[in-house]
Amino acid sequence: MRIGIAGAGVMGSIHGFAWQKTGAEITAVLDKNKELAAPLADKLGVPFYTDLKDMIPHIDVIDVCVPTFLHHPIVMESARNGIHVICEKPLARTLEQGVEMVRECRKNSVKLLPGHVLRFFPDYIDAREAVQRGDLGKLGLIRLSRESFAPRKSKDNWFLDYEKSGGILLDLCLHDLDYARWIAGEVTSVYAKTIKSDNPELACDHALVILEHKSGVLSHIQGSWSYPAPEFHTKFEIAGSRGLLTHNSDDSAPISLHMHAGKKDTAGKVAVPLSPLENSPYEIEIQAFYDHLEGDSPLPVKDSDALAALQIALAALESSKTGRNIMIPELEEVQS
Repeated sequence: MRIGIAGAGVMGSIHGFAWQKTGAEITAVLDKNKELAAPLADKLGVPFYTDLKDMIPHIDVIDVCVPTFLHHPIVMESARNGIHVICEKPLARTLEQGVEMVRECRKNSVKLLPGHVLRFFPDYIDAREAVQRGDLGKLGLIRLSRESFAPRKSKDNWFLDYEKSGGILLDLCLHDLDYARWIAGEVTSVYAKTIKSDNPELACDHALVILEHKSGVLSHIQGSWSYPAPEFHTKFEIAGSRGLLTHNSDDSAPISLHMHAGKKDTAGKVAVPLSPLENSPYEIEIQAFYDHLEGDSPLPVKDSDALAALQIALAALESSKTGRNIMIPELEEVQS
């Protein structure tokens, strides 16, 4: 299995070194910027290319770690050539692009793994499994927060051009929008408020999003790019009829279960054991895709999940601009 890394920035490096821990062979690096491509290619011991068409004959799988607005052309060209794809989130900048990418991959029997790495974090997996077991009873409310420093992803910082990146809702908040749907099911409506910094060098954005799920559950997602570097914090609260599950990335015991007193339960706080984290979630994600390609093992994220998350994030973006509650229509590619 021959792997090509598209994008020689931070994420391309992380993915490249993760692939080295699998049974696959990295054979190429792609980046239009030779100053980025050459050092990563040298570290990985492979040639680099500046044109996708030149790299395609040398790969079976492409790992797309380029800026968001470049996902669509690279995935489309790769799919037409039968190249399997892992693509960093968000899948695309627009829903129309995302649908085209999914259709092209399906038409050419190309495997597509959306890079929703949060689904590979053991603490988030354990929390979802606790919900599925019924530990919390009937689910009612989900609160998710993610606070970080302002991103700078390149010298020209394309990320601050929201027409190219989608900003905080399509990047930072997308993790938790997807996770809320993974736990509570399909989303029917979205309401969002955002604050955008007037200083283009800071991007100290803040976002609050409320999701209504078809199941009746409410989700509250909070995101911020206001923290000084290198601060990064995540939290969640998942409330049900029997108790509350909490997570704080700053705590030594990341997940705690708080139960109501009752005949079968004793009120109090119980630490929930975590799955062992011997590898980074990115390494777990890459290994899962490798295993899927080798033996068709199941994956925790599908192309339809990426489209649904993108649809929700774009609805949040529309709501933040218009002040309206946005209804989420059913999308054929999400239902299939």
